[in-house]
Amino acid sequence: MNSLILYIIRLRMKKAFVLDTNVLIHDPEAILHFEDNDVVLPITVIEELDKLKKGNGEIPYSARHALRLIDSFRETGNLSAGVAMSSGGALRVMIEEASHLPAHSNDNRIISAAVSLARRQENTLPVVLVSKDTSVRIKADALGLVTQDYLKDKTTVFQKYGNIAEGETMAGEIRSVRYLKAGDKIFRVYGENKMELIRRQRSVMNIAPRNVEQECAIDALLSPQINVIALTGRAGTGKTLLAIAAGLHFCTKTPQKGLPEYARRYEQVVVARPIVPLGNDLGFLPGDVKEKLHPWMQPIYDNLDVIIGTPNDRGDDKDVTYRSSDYLIESEIIHIEPLTYIRGRSLPRRFLIIDESQNLRPLDVKTIITRCGEGTKVVFTGDLEQIDSPFLDAASNGLSHLINKFIQEENFCYLNLKHGARSALAERAAELL
Repeated sequence: MNSLILYIIRLRMKKAFVLDTNVLIHDPEAILHFEDNDVVLPITVIEELDKLKKGNGEIPYSARHALRLIDSFRETGNLSAGVAMSSGGALRVMIEEASHLPAHSNDNRIISAAVSLARRQENTLPVVLVSKDTSVRIKADALGLVTQDYLKDKTTVFQKYGNIAEGETMAGEIRSVRYLKAGDKIFRVYGENKMELIRRQRSVMNIAPRNVEQECAIDALLSPQINVIALTGRAGTGKTLLAIAAGLHFCTKTPQKGLPEYARRYEQVVVARPIVPLGNDLGFLPGDVKEKLHPWMQPIYDNLDVIIGTPNDRGDDKDVTYRSSDYLIESEIIHIEPLTYIRGRSLPRRFLIIDESQNLRPLDVKTIITRCGEGTKVVFTGDLEQIDSPFLDAASNGLSHLINKFIQEENFCYLNLKHGARSALAERAAELL
């Protein structure tokens, strides 16, 4: 019993959390989220933020935001001595002392600062190094330092929901849209178990569903009551294909008789995807913006070709060099761009598709959602098992964060597609490799 009490006391003991730079890039307001504990920033973190603050995009924005927040505390006291925060803890900027690792990298200097703080005689608080970089945590642990990931936005809600219930009454523990299959019928369920029978085997832009999951996804994409959709699943389950087909369905169909052209529900399909995780390497590629974008957006063009094809794709003898997808882009029915250019825009009456959204931070998702104007529908697609960012995982990325925050909203639908539809080979490869 005494050991249990000591363990609980240690858990509740005030601590000094040393933050790595990547924590502040991930969440610029991270210093406010450690309750009544002290937050310590090595001077190397300030120097890295200063180097990252210049330019456009999410990383410079986060660096500037973090620096402004830190500076607001400087105005109320001495950061080297520690400035009190409303949470009960203190914020301190620390000048590194002894070097406990070769000082050839900023990571090593940040680790050394944390070790020096832990070994100070006057320090009475347990020291914890918080980093989203696994190699930093491994090296710090080797030096006997307690380490952890940034835990504020970790969530596992996506593991519990997103499946289609079969032959059972759905519990009303969530209010967002979910689906129930009872015999040959499929019901859309939302709120306090309100149910609507959906139309089965509904195709969109001549793309017919290949399984029950895709039937439900098509219903959600075409449903006017659902404004935000999260589609997850491994490669080949049809997430992006169905989303683009639904957007084109809305933006290319003729308005009802007697209504003007602008009576369409959505004015344009906008497809965006992150260029590279936590950065933007477009400038290093040759060519103009369109040529730079092409390698990153090729999967979108591939899906467009599947949906609408071109004359020679349908067996005509003519040699066609102008693809049908080019017409959709040049006529601005569909607009494809990197997420870098979303900030600052207002997007009313758009069918907005965010592809590969598992590589976004929670802050990026917030930026996207707040750009949506009146009448816009936004679809996030991604594979939570295939995250390319070194500082994100299945529990801390923006797509998981979105699902966690919206799971009780009646205008939200989360579906996890498990069955491959690309080909038998692709599905088998996903299982084996």
